[in-house]
Amino acid sequence: MVNYIEDTILSVISQGYPNLEYIIIDGGSKDGTVDIIKKYDKWITYWISEPDKGMYDAIQKGFERSTGEIMAYINSDDKYHYNAFFTAATIFSSMEDVDWVLGRASFYNEEGSIVDVKDMRKWSKLNYYLGDFKWIQQESIFWRRNLWIKAGSRINTRLKLAGDYELWLRFFRFARLHTVETVFGGFRFRSKDQLSLERLDSYLFEIDEVTDLSSLPREDLYAMKKIKFMEKYLLKIPLIRRMRSIRRNYEKAFDYPPKIVYDFMQKKFIKVQSG
Repeated sequence: MVNYIEDTILSVISQGYPNLEYIIIDGGSKDGTVDIIKKYDKWITYWISEPDKGMYDAIQKGFERSTGEIMAYINSDDKYHYNAFFTAATIFSSMEDVDWVLGRASFYNEEGSIVDVKDMRKWSKLNYYLGDFKWIQQESIFWRRNLWIKAGSRINTRLKLAGDYELWLRFFRFARLHTVETVFGGFRFRSKDQLSLERLDSYLFEIDEVTDLSSLPREDLYAMKKIKFMEKYLLKIPLIRRMRSIRRNYEKAFDYPPKIVYDFMQKKFIKVQSG
């Protein structure tokens, strides 16, 4: 990761955010990574380079050191976009009922150029429970510490690939995932040695291993059954699928949270009901 770590560090410290608590956990790299970290030592709250038991073990170490009220993590080859921290802080400070927010998914190429920004979509815990989980971009998520505490103050260190999936699974028990029409951070595509792309089968196996919906509240199980019924028996019939009452009933079952958008007239972020 030595080819990308400096880009990642600069994307954090160049935010200019005054209350930044920046923690770096390195797994004992011998490739020059530590020299780059030392170069920016005065902007880093805490860093360590030592062997670990995997990516999520390192992430857990970092979170255990953290004290901030807004939390996030980014891998050593990804980057934050300009002003991401100020934008996230503005949303959380002005919307007390928002504990968890996701920006648009965005992607860098290997050279660090932004090559794609996805349209924002709606998210509900029921989408997640029903298997539509793949496109919640970890690099573009922030959450409050109180949500982290409610979810057990831990990431599953036993996992190798799906730790973020399992963490979101627990977050959905306590909060709604609000989406915002902006970009926070991006994922870098690399030509080789990218676990998330090269080991997709192992990732899906871990997801099956940790997904247990049997303890969901009764109303969630009922809503899932209703959605499956509509998808199987109603929405496959073209005429019925076009009926507004059926579509509204289907959408309502997901209980989507309001979307967060920037209102240029009011010069602030506001919530609008998903439509």
